[in-house]
Amino acid sequence: MASDKTDCRADLYVVLLHYPVLNKTGDTIASAVTPLDLHDIARAARTYGVRRFFVVTPLTDQKELAQSVIDHWITGYGATYNPSRREALEIIELADTFESVKERVRAMGHGEPIVVVTSSKERKGGISHQHLRRTLDKRQDKGQAKGQPHLLVFGTAWGLAPDIIDSADLCLRPVRGTPDYNHLSVRSAVTAVLDRLLGY
Repeated sequence: MASDKTDCRADLYVVLLHYPVLNKTGDTIASAVTPLDLHDIARAARTYGVRRFFVVTPLTDQKELAQSVIDHWITGYGATYNPSRREALEIIELADTFESVKERVRAMGHGEPIVVVTSSKERKGGISHQHLRRTLDKRQDKGQAKGQPHLLVFGTAWGLAPDIIDSADLCLRPVRGTPDYNHLSVRSAVTAVLDRLLGY
């Protein structure tokens, strides 16, 4: 079970979906878990004070892979070799479905989660990072989160399936650098977004 850190600066959860996501031709698939994503996104989430990092996959072999990585760094040799890495991976929680993530957050007693999806494409009605940052800032009182929790959802492979995007409460505008290239890895995108939302 992932730990629930008490020094979180916002009632924010990161969700990495491996299903349902799209492949290059637009089909809905379940993508493979990448250990590097687990490490780097957990470290970014812990650095910026995210409450929990959910990894969603329905595939048994992929959950076993992810759990083996987590166990190595929490209870195995890695826990003593690199305590800072252990502290980061402690906030990871595996889930079978996105619905089960929402149910889990409800069960924590923080309220009905607001779903904020991300995309590399501009979408009608998308909100800016500054707008979401102001919303999160308003929910803090002397370092304690209040109000509804926010689930910040990222997709693997070629992005989130349309059903996930269409059912979301909010869609965050893409991270932009140069106008002619927009192909960040998901772990890089998570770090960039968290810095814009929670960085000093």
